[in-house]
Amino acid sequence: MLKCTKFQWQQPRNGLILSSAFNLHCGSSPNALKETSKSNLPKEEHVSRFLKRKWALRSPDTKINQITISKDDVQQGGEYLGNVSFLNNPQPSLGDHMTRNNRQQPSFYVVRDDLLHPLVNGNKARKLDALLPLLEDSSVTDVVTCGGCQSAHAAAVAVSCAERGLKSHLLLRGEQPSTLTGYNLISTLYGNVSYVPRSLYARREEMLLKHAHIVAGNDGLVFSLSDLEASLFSHGCGEHSSHVDSLTKRSKKIAIINEGAGDAAALLGVVRLVEYLSRDHLFGIDQQLKIIIDAGTGTTAVGLGIGAVCLGLPWEVTAVMLADTIDGYRKKEESLISEFRRCFTLHLDEQMLTGLEPGLVHWVERSSPRKFGNILKGEVEICRKIAQETGILLDPVYTLAAWELATQLGQEECAKVVMLHTGGTLGMFGLAQRYKSYFEIC
Repeated sequence: MLKCTKFQWQQPRNGLILSSAFNLHCGSSPNALKETSKSNLPKEEHVSRFLKRKWALRSPDTKINQITISKDDVQQGGEYLGNVSFLNNPQPSLGDHMTRNNRQQPSFYVVRDDLLHPLVNGNKARKLDALLPLLEDSSVTDVVTCGGCQSAHAAAVAVSCAERGLKSHLLLRGEQPSTLTGYNLISTLYGNVSYVPRSLYARREEMLLKHAHIVAGNDGLVFSLSDLEASLFSHGCGEHSSHVDSLTKRSKKIAIINEGAGDAAALLGVVRLVEYLSRDHLFGIDQQLKIIIDAGTGTTAVGLGIGAVCLGLPWEVTAVMLADTIDGYRKKEESLISEFRRCFTLHLDEQMLTGLEPGLVHWVERSSPRKFGNILKGEVEICRKIAQETGILLDPVYTLAAWELATQLGQEECAKVVMLHTGGTLGMFGLAQRYKSYFEIC
């Protein structure tokens, strides 16, 4: 009989044991695998080999725009960025041209991950890039995750699962709105939504596990993503188990994805993006960059930092804190790095792992701090102004915060400034409901 507790299952006798660490070495000792990684290959080659796995996105490719900044003589629009104009170059010169050409005007670059998918875009797509094949290869039937009422993550999971014939179960914080719109509408159309009180949502891990077991019923099994990674690592190394086959015949296999896909396996999709951006025809490996991103759970920012360290890039990752305190983000960073090291130690060179320590991300306050989810007067007008001048749509809660910092640093820094557009623009529909007066634009 299988014992299933706290995201782990195990068979007491002669069966496969899953754990959150990659302690299954399939006939090869951990030392042997580490010896394989001890070579004179450059870091980028190590990472390239490490990333040879199944992905949800056919290619890591993404568009890159360059935004030129100019000061206006007369302030217009709202209170923020009102005296600044922007011009978008959708096909900037990259690669060697970046180092040869001196900047004539202040500017920054935007990685247009908002264009990856109509509904699953931005950092949501990057984190699911590694997770979705993991679910499919593990014969998962149901996925349980959680988020806010207008969670782009929850909607992305719902859409992605539906595209692959999986059932999603979404626990959304708070009460059902009177009118479904934005990501809340998408989640409802594609997934199975349950609204949970904020007091219950405060204990997320307990809430997710309990609901997953309800979905599983008497015959199903509940897994964490680290369980699935460990299982596939063992199976992929050639260790075939009839017990694994028996699991695929189970009526239900339920996987839990943490809020915002805050799982170590999700970091791989972000590392894949860093590897792509560091190619010679784009930003290269020698160019000093300041990477700017808005931080919800902070998972993507940590993934960017891990990717930069593993590849030995002179890139500095700065994340604008939106949903937690600096202590909370530092704890999240420490936890993700620890889990990443635990999961992927056997895959990466020891020298690369040495640099994976807390402090990869520079966490900063937003220029105008506020309670998470709130917007200030004038910010909707600024988003409209930027959209009209550049064709790039931002939202006041997340991406505008990163744009503000990129604009500031783009005028001050000698290093190139790169903003990662994290998508999430359908959240504007929910904001239009909540802040009706701010959207009365003539």
